[in-house]
Amino acid sequence: MGGDTYPKFLAAAVQAAPVFLDRDATIEKACKLIEEAASKGAELVVFPEVFVPAYPLWSFLFPPMDTHHFFRRLFENAVRVPSPQTEKLCEVARKCGVYVSIGINEKADQSMGAIWNANLIIDRWGKIALKHRKLVPTFADKLSWANGDGSGLRVVPSDLGRLGALICGENTNPLARFALLAQGEQVHISTYPPTFPFRRPGAKYNYDLGDAIRIRAGAHSFEGKVFTIVASGALDKDAVSAVAGGDSVKEEFLLHSSKPISVIINPNGEVVAGPLDTAEGMVIGEVDISESIEYKQIHDVVGYYNRFDVFSLRLNALHHQPIDIRLGGAVGEDKGAGEEISEGTGGGAGSA
Repeated sequence: MGGDTYPKFLAAAVQAAPVFLDRDATIEKACKLIEEAASKGAELVVFPEVFVPAYPLWSFLFPPMDTHHFFRRLFENAVRVPSPQTEKLCEVARKCGVYVSIGINEKADQSMGAIWNANLIIDRWGKIALKHRKLVPTFADKLSWANGDGSGLRVVPSDLGRLGALICGENTNPLARFALLAQGEQVHISTYPPTFPFRRPGAKYNYDLGDAIRIRAGAHSFEGKVFTIVASGALDKDAVSAVAGGDSVKEEFLLHSSKPISVIINPNGEVVAGPLDTAEGMVIGEVDISESIEYKQIHDVVGYYNRFDVFSLRLNALHHQPIDIRLGGAVGEDKGAGEEISEGTGGGAGSA
C-alpha cells in the first residue's frame, strides 16, 4: 500500500507542583521529570501553567496591599527568554530527544515589574520553537500578569505533527482556538493551575475547575478533530503553608478549593489516558495523528464544513513593544536604519 503516513507517538502530561517560588530548583525538578517521561517512551512532555516558579494563589486570598512580598518573589524568580534557565531546559530536551512544553512566569529587560504568563515549546533539538504569552489574565490573575499579544498564537510544525498551545482560560475563547485550528493544528496543548478559588468552599454556584477542563478539552478535540494534551498543576504542602502563612482558615480554603485534572483526549472527544486529579504524577497516552482523518469526514471546521464567504477571522500577529526605535545616520548612510530594540539580553538558547 502506498500513500502518506502520519506521526504516532507517546505524549506525557506532567501533573506536578513547583518548588514554590524557587525558579532554579523548579527547573531542576522539571529536568528530572523530562528525563523520567522520556525513559517511559514519551516524545512530547507537557508541564502545567506557570510551572516555573509558581501560580499566584495569594491573589485569591489577600487584598492587593498585603501581597507585595509575594509579587516581589515572583518577579525575582521569573524567567527571561532566552536565559541560562531556558538553556537548561533546552539541553535536557536535546539530550532526551523530546519536545517539551512548559509554563513560565516570564520577565523582560524593559520593566522591573511586568510579568507575563507564558508557555514555551522546545523542540527535540533543544531550540525554543514557540513562546506564547497568555492574551488576557483571568480573574484575580490580572493582579500579577500583563496582557500578551498575538505573536505567539501560531502552530509549530514538527515531526510529531502541528503543535499549538493555549493557557487555561484561553481555551474558553473560540476565536483563539479557531486561530490555531485554522493554521492546521493537530495536537493541542492545554495547561492549567493547581486550583482556581472562585467562591468560598460550599458556596452555591461554585466553579469546578475539573469539570471546566473536561468541557473545554473535549469540545476543542471534538470540534477541531485534534488530540488535546492537558497538563495541570498540583498543590503541595509547601505552597499551602507559604501562601496561608499559618492561617488555618486560608489553608482549608486552598485545600478544599476546586482542583484540576490532567488528561489526553482524542479527535472524537474520548479520553485516551487519565484523568489524573489531585496527585502528582504523569498521564501518558498514544497520539496517532491519522485518527483525525475519518472524523474530519463528519466536520472539518477549517475545511469544507465552514463558509469562509460568510465568516472571517483576522489575527494580528505583531509583537507589541513599549518602543520602536529606528536608528538612522547622515544622509546617504543607512547603517542600522530600521532596526528595532529587542527584548531581553540574556544568553542561552535562541528565542522564538
